[in-house]
Parts: sequence; structure tokens; C-alpha cells
Amino acid sequence: MSLKAQQEFTLTGAIFEKGTKLRVVLAEITNKRNKYSVGSNDMGIFEIKVAVGDTLVINKRGFNDLTVVVPTTKDIVVNLVRAENMLNEVVVYGETKKQSLDAIKKDFKNKGSFYAGKPPFLSFLFTPLTALYELFGRTPKNARRFNNYYNTEIQQTHIDAFFNKSIINKRTGLEGKQLEDFMLNYRPDYERAKNWTEYDGNKWIKDSYKKYTDTLKTAIKQNNAQQH
Repeated sequence: MSLKAQQEFTLTGAIFEKGTKLRVVLAEITNKRNKYSVGSNDMGIFEIKVAVGDTLVINKRGFNDLTVVVPTTKDIVVNLVRAENMLNEVVVYGETKKQSLDAIKKDFKNKGSFYAGKPPFLSFLFTPLTALYELFGRTPKNARRFNNYYNTEIQQTHIDAFFNKSIINKRTGLEGKQLEDFMLNYRPDYERAKNWTEYDGNKWIKDSYKKYTDTLKTAIKQNNAQQH
């Protein structure tokens, strides 16, 4: 075992959006040396096996990737910068992202977490030791967390294929702050979009844009009425 491996410890960190007090959930944190990868929880907290001097790569959809060198054994706070422009090549992004996530998923399996931390009931009857390890081992715990992250990112990437800045700008002409507001308020959920075709996505944008402009007109009328 190398000296660096002997000096490994569990680093705890918190991830925030830079300039705010907002915590970033389900960010992916990867140690470039040992290839270990985890996700931040619903409080923006993560734990990962590192040694001093290791390089961590942190990425999250909608934010710029960040590279951090572990300086000491103390807890760290990381600030991610929100991306100014969402990637337009959604299909290419989605494929690359899926390949990356699948590689990490395979790594968990290679480390002995066969069921991503969720062993089927029959495994308790036929392979009880494996089943118990899946429930209580550290690697399975991180596998469960990563599996949740994996599913969320794949679902959100699917939505991005129909609902992204490039398509919305092309269909509505919206840009800047108005485009950001529209994307925030009218983004569909995965259950609605999972079986969409291109026609369905364009129809959603068209119908949502009508609601958006109607709401805007109503607000303008109310504002004019108050001024008079």
C-alpha cells in the first residue's frame, strides 16, 4: 500500500452557489486520483475518501465545473458559479453525461456493490452476507446516493432535450431575464415529458408561452390601473 493511500481520510464538504446561501444538491464530486465519486445530499453536504493534495472535480448541471485541490484534512466549503449559458448541444451532452455516469455506476459494481445498495428480498435467502453488506456497507451507501443522483441527472437531461435555451429562444424570441424566468416557471417535470416527441415539446413551449404572455399582459393592466 502506498504512503498516500495510508494517509487517506474521509473529507467532509459543503457546496453553495457562489454569492448566495443556497446549497447545491446532487452535485457530483470525483477524486481524480482514486476515481472515487459521490453526490452531495439534500443539504449540499458530501463525504469522500481523499488524501491531502488530491484533486477533486465538482460538476452539476447548470453550473460551471470546478477543480479543487485538497489542502488539509479540515472540512471544506465549495462555491459553484452558475453557468451563464446552458449547453445547446443537448443530445451530445446527454450522451457524454450518460457515458460518464454509467462508468461510475460500473465502478461501484466492481467495488462489490452489485445492487446499488438495494438488494432484492430473495438475496437475503440465497446470499445473506452480500445482502447485509448492501444494506450496511459504506460503498453500498454511496452507491445508493449515486444511484439517486444518476436517475435524477438522466431524467433532467431528457427534459433538456425538449426544453432548453436554444429551442425556447427559437420558438418564442425570449432572451435574457425573460428567458430565465420562463424556463424557471414553465419547465415540465419528467413524468410529463418522459414519452414526448419533438412535437409534444414544441406544443408545451407554445402553450406555456401563451400562458406567460397572458400573465404578463394581466400584470401590465393591473399596474396601469393602480397608477390611475
